[in-house]
Amino acid sequence: MGDASTNATLRRARADDAAELARLSAQLGYPQQADAFARRLRQVLISADHPVVVATDDGTRLLGFIAIERRLMLETGERVEIVGLVVDDAARRRGIGQALVRAAEDWARAQGLDEVMVRSNVLRADSHPFYEGAGFERTKTQHAYLKRL
Repeated sequence: MGDASTNATLRRARADDAAELARLSAQLGYPQQADAFARRLRQVLISADHPVVVATDDGTRLLGFIAIERRLMLETGERVEIVGLVVDDAARRRGIGQALVRAAEDWARAQGLDEVMVRSNVLRADSHPFYEGAGFERTKTQHAYLKRL
């Protein structure tokens, strides 16, 4: 699952990628507690509907990852949603993010689905041109609410 244009190899994430995935998540502003992150990763990895694809250049250090999920929504049907995408600060502008998005699109097509959705925080203005350049169209702006129980 390589991508010659990026000099990166794409592959499915493994449990032993937990520390590197946590490092990348922290770069996105989500600092991680190692044990909890590794536990969540193991849960995701056993789900056929939640693939995680990583980009690497040497087999151990990850350059980026994309986490996607197959979603069934009563109102709109099935689609794939990108729920996490980050490229290492030191590896940006090399086509890695685009390669990861293409991997998500390929997975969606293989599932017989024809839509990929992504939600991007309005504060992450640098990411908006990236998604638009990848062919995504802004369809709405929304507020997210959280209630802790």
